[in-house]
Formats: sequence, C-alpha cells, structure tokens
Amino acid sequence: MAYLFRPVSIAPLISFRIIFGALMLYSTIRFIAKGWVYTHLVAPKLHFTYFGFAWIKPLPEVWMYGVFGLMVLACVGIILGCFYRVATITFFLTFTYTELIDITYYLNHYYFVSLVAFLLIFVPANRAFSVDVRRKPHLQQNEVPAWTIGIFKLQIAIVYFYAGLAKMNSEWLLDAMPLTIWLPAKTSLPVIGFIFKYKITAYLFSWAGMLFDTFIVGFLLWRKTRILAYVAVVVFHTLTALLFQIGVFPLVMSCCVLIFFSAEFHERLIPLGNACLGGHYAPLKSWRKVTTAFLVVFFAFQVLFPWRYLLYKGNLFWTEEGYRFSWRVMLMEKAGTATFFIKDTKTGREGAVPNRQFLNDVQEKQMAMQPDLILQYAHFLKKHYAKKGVTNPEVRAKVQVTLNARPSQLLIDPQVDLGKIQDGWKQKYWILKMKKAQ
Repeated sequence: MAYLFRPVSIAPLISFRIIFGALMLYSTIRFIAKGWVYTHLVAPKLHFTYFGFAWIKPLPEVWMYGVFGLMVLACVGIILGCFYRVATITFFLTFTYTELIDITYYLNHYYFVSLVAFLLIFVPANRAFSVDVRRKPHLQQNEVPAWTIGIFKLQIAIVYFYAGLAKMNSEWLLDAMPLTIWLPAKTSLPVIGFIFKYKITAYLFSWAGMLFDTFIVGFLLWRKTRILAYVAVVVFHTLTALLFQIGVFPLVMSCCVLIFFSAEFHERLIPLGNACLGGHYAPLKSWRKVTTAFLVVFFAFQVLFPWRYLLYKGNLFWTEEGYRFSWRVMLMEKAGTATFFIKDTKTGREGAVPNRQFLNDVQEKQMAMQPDLILQYAHFLKKHYAKKGVTNPEVRAKVQVTLNARPSQLLIDPQVDLGKIQDGWKQKYWILKMKKAQ
C-alpha cells in the first residue's frame, strides 16, 4: 500500500490532463462539425440501446446540441484546470450519456474515454499549472500520490494487453484474417501501397500487431527502450489510421501513452514554473483504505469483465456474446443481410419489412450481424405493427451472415418468433451454430 501512496512529481498528471482535454475538445468539435449530432443521435427513428440502459433517450435537437456545448466547455475546463472537478464530472456524464444513446456506434476507444474521464474525477490534476491554482494559490502542490498517475498507466496497459490476447487466435495468426481481406484493397496508398498486394504482408502485419499490443507497455515502462517503444507506437497507430477508419483512436492512444515518460520529461514539456515550488503532498491516512478498495474494485472489474465470453458456448465472433467492452479491435470481417417478416396471427397474413423505413444505413449494417440488435429490432417491429392494427404480430427473421470470407450462412433460427424472446445475460439459444467451412 505504501507504494501506491508514495509522493511523486505532479508533472505527468498535469501533462495528461491537458493532452486528454485537448484531444476530447478536438474530438467533440469534430463530431459536431461532421453533423453526427443530428445524423447519429437526433434523426434516427429507432436507437439500439445497451442492455439495462433502455431508459436513456436522446433529447430534442436543440437540447442535444446544448449537451455537446456543455461537453466543449467541460473540455476547456479540463485543459485549463478551471473548476476542474465540475469540468471532469460534466464531461464524463455528457460524453457517456451520448455514447449510451445508440449501441450502433460503439467503439472501444469511446469506452476508453469514458473510463479515463471517470478516473480523472478523482485525481488532483488541477493542483498545478491551472486556473484553479491561480484562483486559490493554497491548492498548489508539486507532488501527488503515485496511484494518481499509475491508474492511467494501468488502464492503458489493460487496453493494449487485452488487445494482444484477443489476437492470439488461429484466424488472426494462422489465416491472417481479416487482414488478408482488407490489405489488398489498400494498394493505391502512396509509397507503401504496393506491399499490400502480397499475402505475406497480411501475415507479417497480423503477427506484428499481436506482438505490439502484447508487449508494448513493457517496453514503455523500461526507461532504456521507452523512446524506441514510443516511435513504434506512433508508427503503429499512424499505419492503422491510414489503413482503417477508426476515428481518433490512433491519435488518442499515441498521445495518452506519453504518461509513461519520466517526470523530468513532462517538466520540460509543460512549463510548470512556480507550480513546482508548491506544497508537498500530505496524504490523509484515513482515506488510504477507501482509495485502495476503490482501485481494487475498479481494476478487478476491468481485468475480469472481458473474460465473460467464456461463459457462453460457440464462436465468439459469430455469437458476439461477451464481445463488447473487451478490447477486441479490428479482429473480424463480418457482414450480413436481414429480412424480417411480420405475421398477423388472426388473419395469417405475412409480409416482409422494409428496413430502410426505420433504420439508417449504419444501423441496418450493424443490426444485420449482431444478434442482440436483431432482437431489439424485432421487439420494435412488434410494437410498431401492433399499433398499426396487426393482431398479436409474430416477428421472424432470415439473417444471412458471412464471417472472415466464409460462405454466407444463417445466423439465427428463422422459425423463432423473436417478439416473444426477452434479452438477458443467458445464452441465446436461437443463435445457430456456425458451420465449419467446407
């Protein structure tokens, strides 16, 4: 316990606060500028919700823009260390709220941002080089307990290490899937494009990706290899940004790993000035047990939750039971088509549903290959057509899915009335077993 509470320089925490705030400011403005507030959150007739969070709904358009306005102000507050606690709480709540509205747009790095924002609430990242210190000089200090910096290193380590573990599967390493599918489409890239036409490139990239994710944090922690490791981080994430559409994740990770650098590095990076002459950290012993308990519970969840997929039978990529929130990044090429049928149990009349009447392109694409979204959509259709006068409507679906270049096959039982099935943590018996390729 003493190790967690030993005093260390505040400089890395100050750098992290400013860098994270700046990244989130850029990301938020980008989201607004691209029109995604309207297209992703306001315009859709249906939002696919996370299990247990169906009560979270989008606000009217004006209010949704107000939420993003608050998010921008919160980012500025984090950068400047101005009303820091209010700013971090506001950012965490507004960002997480917008991400919980529609599961369609789930990305691992959104989850990462929410976790980091949550942790920032509890650390004194405003105790130097901040407006808060300017307003209240007695807040200034040059040392913080080691755990306030270590938690961010550990969170980043979990992201990378679990991403590496996820790549330790036969399809990624022995078949070079899905890179064998994706890379040949990138031959038009300048300078390096020509290498992507060779199959060996997919294998090299697959193994390199697994090794990078698994071991990069170890090399970042070791002072002698830190510079080379950071160069590898920048090269790796630059390549992923060029090759794949994964938003700001490469930029976020490339910047956040700077927290692994020494305090001296950060003191040169951020002009703390007189902040380094401030008071020393004097921990309250009465809070040590509470802090330790909180950290143990938080990170125990982070370590254990990704393993929940072991509770389910079947191919994880096929069923996706336990897939999200487990740091599985770009591991599969999956696509599907879903045709839903509504049957009036009184008249026996049956017809196909025009999905485009209810879903946008992204929603339909994601729904057609994720069983829990298929179920949500079926429940939506049942309610919709019941209101339209269809008597006790039955909802069935024919869903054809291809995974990593396999021939298309049925994902779910087409005879099951999905409207009668409730979602939950139990095994989804109506998902068909994936057939082996002939």
